[in-house]
Amino acid sequence: MASEEASLRALESLMTEFFHNCTTNERKREIEELLNNFAQQIGAWRFCLYFLSSTRNDYVMMYSLTVFENLINKMWLGVPSQDKMEIRSCLPKLLLAHHKTLPYFIRNKLCKVIVDIGRQDWPMFYHDFFTNILQLIQSPVTTPLGLIMLKTTSEELACPREDLSVARKEELRKLLLEQVQTVLGLLTGILESIWDKHSATAATPPPSPTSGESGDLLSSLLQSPSAAKLLNQPIPILDTDSEYICSLALECLAHLFSWIPLSTSITPSLLTTIFHFARFGCDTRARKMSSVNGSSHSALLGQERGRLGVLAMACINELMSKNCVPMEFEEYLLRMFQQTFYLLQKITKENNAHTVKSRLEELDESYIEKFTDFLRLFVSVHLRRIESYSQFPVVEFLALLFKYTFHQPTHEGYFSCLDIWTLFLDYLTSKIKSRLADKEAVLNRYEDALVLLLTEVLNRIQFRYNQAQLEELDDETLDDDQTEWQRYLRQSLEVVAKVMELLPTHAFSTLFPVLQDNLEVYLGLQQFVVTSGTGHRLNITAENDCRRLHCSLRDLSSLLQAVGRLAEYFTGDVFAARFNDALTVVERLVKVTLYGSQIKLYNIETAVPSVLKPDLIDVHAQSLAALQAYAHWLAQFYSEVHRQNPEQFISLVSTALEAITPLISCKVQEKLLLSACHLLVSLATTVRPVFLISIPAVQKVFNRITDTSAQRLPDKAQVLVCRALSNVLLLPWPNLPESEQQWAVRSTNHASLVSALTRDYRQLKATASLPQRKVQLEDTKVIIHQTLSVLEDIVESVSGESTKSRQICYQSLQESVQVSLALFPAFIHQSDVTDEMLSFFLTLFQGLRVQMGVPFTEQIIQTFLNMFTREQLAESILHEGSTGCRVVEKFLKILQVVVQEPGQVFKPFLPSVISLCMEQVYPIIAERSSPDVKAELFELLFRVLHHNWRYFFKSSVLASVQRGVAEEQMENEAQFSAIMQAFGQSFLQPDIHLFKQNLFYLETLNTKQKLYHKKIFRTTMLFQFVNVLLQVLVHKSHDLLQEEIGIATYNMASVDFDGFYSAFLPEFLASCDGVDSNQKNVLGRNFKMDRDLPSFTQNVHRLVNDLRYYRLCNDSLPPGTVKL
Repeated sequence: MASEEASLRALESLMTEFFHNCTTNERKREIEELLNNFAQQIGAWRFCLYFLSSTRNDYVMMYSLTVFENLINKMWLGVPSQDKMEIRSCLPKLLLAHHKTLPYFIRNKLCKVIVDIGRQDWPMFYHDFFTNILQLIQSPVTTPLGLIMLKTTSEELACPREDLSVARKEELRKLLLEQVQTVLGLLTGILESIWDKHSATAATPPPSPTSGESGDLLSSLLQSPSAAKLLNQPIPILDTDSEYICSLALECLAHLFSWIPLSTSITPSLLTTIFHFARFGCDTRARKMSSVNGSSHSALLGQERGRLGVLAMACINELMSKNCVPMEFEEYLLRMFQQTFYLLQKITKENNAHTVKSRLEELDESYIEKFTDFLRLFVSVHLRRIESYSQFPVVEFLALLFKYTFHQPTHEGYFSCLDIWTLFLDYLTSKIKSRLADKEAVLNRYEDALVLLLTEVLNRIQFRYNQAQLEELDDETLDDDQTEWQRYLRQSLEVVAKVMELLPTHAFSTLFPVLQDNLEVYLGLQQFVVTSGTGHRLNITAENDCRRLHCSLRDLSSLLQAVGRLAEYFTGDVFAARFNDALTVVERLVKVTLYGSQIKLYNIETAVPSVLKPDLIDVHAQSLAALQAYAHWLAQFYSEVHRQNPEQFISLVSTALEAITPLISCKVQEKLLLSACHLLVSLATTVRPVFLISIPAVQKVFNRITDTSAQRLPDKAQVLVCRALSNVLLLPWPNLPESEQQWAVRSTNHASLVSALTRDYRQLKATASLPQRKVQLEDTKVIIHQTLSVLEDIVESVSGESTKSRQICYQSLQESVQVSLALFPAFIHQSDVTDEMLSFFLTLFQGLRVQMGVPFTEQIIQTFLNMFTREQLAESILHEGSTGCRVVEKFLKILQVVVQEPGQVFKPFLPSVISLCMEQVYPIIAERSSPDVKAELFELLFRVLHHNWRYFFKSSVLASVQRGVAEEQMENEAQFSAIMQAFGQSFLQPDIHLFKQNLFYLETLNTKQKLYHKKIFRTTMLFQFVNVLLQVLVHKSHDLLQEEIGIATYNMASVDFDGFYSAFLPEFLASCDGVDSNQKNVLGRNFKMDRDLPSFTQNVHRLVNDLRYYRLCNDSLPPGTVKL
């Protein structure tokens, strides 16, 4: 090697060149290779030590430290002990000499390198590693450096990465736990002494009318005036160095709390000190001073002080997030809550100068976030524990949380607080369900709080009270399928619904009057409608009136959604008790929907069409949707009154239909049209009144849909209307015996409905085999798409219904199904058409296979098997992209339905299904990395095994009792082995979803059919599978599934523990490369012969960790190293 001085100059110029923006990537790669080769040389570290002490170039220092890091973490085993001693003594000296002048990122990296040595060598070869850190912390000059070292030690040693053996990880944790008390004592001392030193000098502010902040609540919270007084001391003003030390100490505490168990070593004085610092976050005075002085320095100081508050809250939240609380720590927790609620009271306090909101706006956003986290942890983890303490005032806490929630400065902050209320309401609901006896007492305690919450949440969703904020919400951009406004409304309505569940009468009497007010405005619009030359116009033109109308309509729309959301709380056991309220709502809704349809507000001209027209359409659509939500209530109403006076019910349903029918037209906006269609479907499907078919409005819809000259509705609407009409005819009427169902008439009507809907489609059969021109082909595709989407939906909607409904449905569809089968071969190369046809057949198989009968089903399957040749499958999967793959997936799904069918009917197809899977589909997809088709194929193979076990294993119960398990008969062995082989191969592929699914399938087959115990599996496959699973763990390719893989390995090994321990494990270790025989012996010895699941999986994870560790060590040894 060249001289050190020359090497340093060369390295500096290389580094400068590497980071220069004119250097090409090619040249960068050359330099990188050169640097890597230099680092690999034995003794390169000596040069790096010289570089570190002699250069001011950041890049060179960083490179030199990386060389050390690599040496310590990957090559330390092979470094001579003399060199190790030298490195252990030189690096800390270097740090001490230069820590004040080094850039912070170099200093932190150097600390980490020293900690890495400790991680390897402490306490055996580096016994003063930890004592040095404690000394640094205790010496005022080096306190910050000691704290950085301490935090790095906590990060690197308490939760080490996996380049250590399990034994060493356990040893390090034990060593650190022994130091915890000392370390916490030191940190407490540092924070206390800085606080006390500066408190003494802090100027006491003059008494002011608002300074008596202790208040009654605080005394009741803290149970002692002295503690309250202590927390009321003015907050000291810290100098920059003290701020820095405190922030480092708090960062250390937060990391320590993340792994040390809750115990008495976390003392009350430490907790009190942390709370003192948490007050920095809610102190707006620091900000005030900075804005008065106007200097950037004091503004910065204000931010720093806020940051101390954030760090202190982070410490508190680390402690809060631990669910397991030892008895002796409970009292500390209570004290923590009391102190935090003092802070909550402080930041939600109103006085002459401040509203709560302006106060919260002044605080650091991160502080508010941390505080909200604290409140969430309190409610979700600790409320059930704390509520039982008589001295903890939960109701007062809720009052503070209420103030905090409704004065949040940001929408996100408000959402987070609503989440906390949702957690609280869930807690209350489950508490009441588990303690029904004192339900009233619990509800009385919280009633006022809940009513307040409900009222305020309702106010927050109304423009009438909250216009400025609501107008900021985006209602255009979709995120997770909802806009910001929709999310806001949905989350608010969830809270409303949860309160309704607890306090139904209160909730209803709060909500209904508000709805009523807005309805009056809407229903009063009729007087402003005037007829103009082009149609109807809304005669409201003044800007202020338009704005007020806009707000009222938006609110009405939200309140209609609220009323719809509450529908479920009027049905079931409470139907009779809440009947009158529900009837009032439904009558109003029916009236409103009819009003909207009669005066055609959706087509009216307005002064501000871009705003008011969408508002009017939305209210109309929401009124229909709200009425739809009461379909289950209407169904229950029907079953109660159908014998005696049903007039009221008939009138409600008939009026609703009068509101719906005018809207089923192509001229109506889609949003409104779809709402009307959905309501029609609910009336036909959920309510099913017997008189529906005879209502003129419904007959009008029938005529419109079956009239070929009428313009077709948009796709979605057409499908929904056809579903509704089909269900009117197919679904059994409730409350009537079979003899009164009029099936004959309904069957004829259904046949003519379907016949009209499929007229064009059935005519395609004649021309199917003729070649078609491009334009003609497109027209044909449209007819196929339109017809099949309707038919598929009709079948799907009766698939869970009575046999009679399904029979009639199939009779009506029979001709169309045969046409589809005849058309199929003609379109086999048009994957978009095949996709739709197979979707239709899949739905038929799932819903109507019994009605289709065996011969025709066989004909369909045979047609498909003949069409999907190896070439056709390859074309679909390899060349037609996602549509082609979807076609094959649907075909496999149809076969899944077939092989699950009980009885002997479809058993003859099994051989050809298995051969299609294993000889045709599997070879095409096995080597492809893409997950397409694989999931469906393996599900089909699983269904073949799961539902047809006796196709492979014949043994009857009697035979196994007589002969014992040993000689069970095996049939179709080659096919079984091929399927298992395919499962095994799938575990070697990177797709984690497929891995998880297939592991689940094997485990299910073992639970249900004792797969792992079968002789063929036990003798020829068992340990191959265990081997593959262990290799997967070692390679860390599917780390998310560690737990599942561990359990599966146990289930397989437990079939033959003796074989596992005596034969498999030694063989597995013998075949492991990268470890020597001594290491293999240690690995074998450490794998205890446990036979229970927890110990076994722990042994597996230990084996995997240590095997990886040994390989890492051995890879890093210099060539030619001799190990004894």
